Amino acid sequence: MNAKAAAGAAGAVLLLVTACGGSSGSPAGGAAKQPSAAPEVEGFSRDGWKTNFDKHSVSLSEISSGGPRKDGIPPLDHPKFVGAAEASTWLKPAEPVIALTVGAESRAYPMQILIWHEIVNDTVGGVPVTVTFCPLCYTAIAFDRRAAGRILDFGTTGDLRKSDLVMYDRQTESWWQQAVGRAIVGDLTGTQLTILPAGIVSWAIFRRRTRTAPSFRETPASIAPTGSIRIRATTAPARSPSCSTASLTAAYLPKSTW
Repeated sequence: MNAKAAAGAAGAVLLLVTACGGSSGSPAGGAAKQPSAAPEVEGFSRDGWKTNFDKHSVSLSEISSGGPRKDGIPPLDHPKFVGAAEASTWLKPAEPVIALTVGAESRAYPMQILIWHEIVNDTVGGVPVTVTFCPLCYTAIAFDRRAAGRILDFGTTGDLRKSDLVMYDRQTESWWQQAVGRAIVGDLTGTQLTILPAGIVSWAIFRRRTRTAPSFRETPASIAPTGSIRIRATTAPARSPSCSTASLTAAYLPKSTW
């Protein structure tokens, strides 16, 4: 496909197709026949779920199976940590990590781990957080997982909406849209998670930022292949990445889209 054709394809965001059959008039001796509304077809399975599917803010027909079943892509609940020197033996300088700073603590979560788990339930700077990554959308977003008066733990439904990860919380089994952090199905429908400043940077940039920050310890800590990278600060945290996924989400995904 040449550049001109590609540009045309990219511009076709919405295609409305109508089909007409038979005469435009009414049948002889009778009124025009009105088409019946098509029933909603769910492309996912309800088996094994305690979710309240009667409560939802989006059409259930928009949700489809991504292949795996509930927690078929297992989240990480107790990430392990290793030193930066050890992490650098298997983590290349240009490899992307999700950098997150909360209070006086910063951590980085490597994509080569998140692509297999998609969700990490963690605590950073004393705040319970969930760090998420959708490989299809390349959306890496961190949330404060305190909502509705409780601390939630998140897992993967194995389903998608608009090609984006649909998460669920283990406490109520409500389903959440990862791109915006909002519950779309279940008892917590309409509940919004707080998005935390996080961004995708290279491992080299992450290490350089933490090393130059005067408040950080001389030897920062980092990631393990089965967990996440952590760096503890003694006083003030380093600056958060200037280009956060949360900001990009707000810029490119209008609220009306979700």
